[in-house]
Amino acid sequence: MIVLFRLLARVPLSWMHQLGVVFGWLVWWTSPGYRRRFRANAEAAGFTPAQYRPAIGAAGAMVAELPWLWLRPQGESVLSKVVRWEGIEAFEAALAARKGVIIISPHLGSWEMYGQALGERFVAQYGPLTALFRPARKSWMTELVAGSRDRPGLHTLPTSVAGVRGLMRVLRAGGYTGLLPDQVPPLGQGVWAPFLGRPAYTMTLLPRLAQQTGARVFLGVCERLPRGRGYVIRCEPFDGTALNDPKATPEAAAAAMNEGIERLVRALPGQYVWDYARFKQPRGDAAGTPPREAAP
Repeated sequence: MIVLFRLLARVPLSWMHQLGVVFGWLVWWTSPGYRRRFRANAEAAGFTPAQYRPAIGAAGAMVAELPWLWLRPQGESVLSKVVRWEGIEAFEAALAARKGVIIISPHLGSWEMYGQALGERFVAQYGPLTALFRPARKSWMTELVAGSRDRPGLHTLPTSVAGVRGLMRVLRAGGYTGLLPDQVPPLGQGVWAPFLGRPAYTMTLLPRLAQQTGARVFLGVCERLPRGRGYVIRCEPFDGTALNDPKATPEAAAAAMNEGIERLVRALPGQYVWDYARFKQPRGDAAGTPPREAAP
């Protein structure tokens, strides 16, 4: 498998993206269960087939780009050929203020590229982007993923109490981090909050980081351009909400965060990972049951 990944990493990214679209449709037509989950999530959120259909090919492109992303040569000069930046000025100004910055980017577009590009662009002036990282479960994946995580612009911490404390120290020292805010947290580490019209068990870690460190929060997305033409990275400030308010309840902060994520998804439904089990219940007892009044 490692040999195959190394060979695929030599194929031009534009070719891999286009091959990935074909692969995405192949999986769609050969997997009834996948097709059913995909449709159910997208249509429950109010999207029409015309709106979510591009996400079928995008899911394949997401998989196809991994060999290149994980094993590509390092350096911003490499990324400058495939990445375009839009609206990054406010983010850079926040970094310069040295009060800590959190960028939140959901399972939308290429979040893997987002982290790599941010880290490599700003490492020389502001240090690496620090992120929590859970090691791969399969041994053969460890070496491959290391090529993505062990880069000059990225620094990883374990997904543990020690890792969270380390992340708080980074933010209080004026550093920056990126988080996937739409992951389902373990039982006891989240609250139920509305997302795309349904109750979703939502992490409280991100609001806690913002409220306890005073770091600025930005919403971001790395859009995959059509026909393998690369990416465009966008971000916008996410200030003045319950997410940033130390007096807000965890439920209010989580709802504010989900509202921002939902805005990103509604602007780009053709690149959201609709198969992701965002609305599953965390394992545990009745504490993991959504509130009756919020049930869909």
